[in-house]
Amino acid sequence: MQLTLESDYAVRIIYVISGESTGEKKRMDARSISDVSGVPLRFSLKILRKLVGGGFVRSYKGTRGGYELAKEPSEISMLDVVELIEGPIHINRCVAGDFICTRTKEEPCEFQKCFNEVSEEIRNSLKGFTFDRFIG
Repeated sequence: MQLTLESDYAVRIIYVISGESTGEKKRMDARSISDVSGVPLRFSLKILRKLVGGGFVRSYKGTRGGYELAKEPSEISMLDVVELIEGPIHINRCVAGDFICTRTKEEPCEFQKCFNEVSEEIRNSLKGFTFDRFIG
């Protein structure tokens, strides 16, 4: 299992906007975000739209426009960002909820229980990493 490049880029963008090593949140234009994060500008703009739509980033227009965090870094987890981009994390399609197992019709099989447990552990781990941990 591997996260997409888009999720990696989204994490980088949140990190940059949250103040990176300075610990100071600041408003930044898309080009600066792109340059500092190493994410191509077109991809940065696409991801920034998603982050704004998800309520993690605010967008401002005009000469003093740009992007800034809409929440404190301590309120944004890796899980929040990854699931905004990827959707719910499941290591197997059988735990996605809308999947109909062909093995059994009664209750979840032992494989599904295992995959569900591992998926939950991954979600909990990612939820424990908030962006304040990476700055300052």
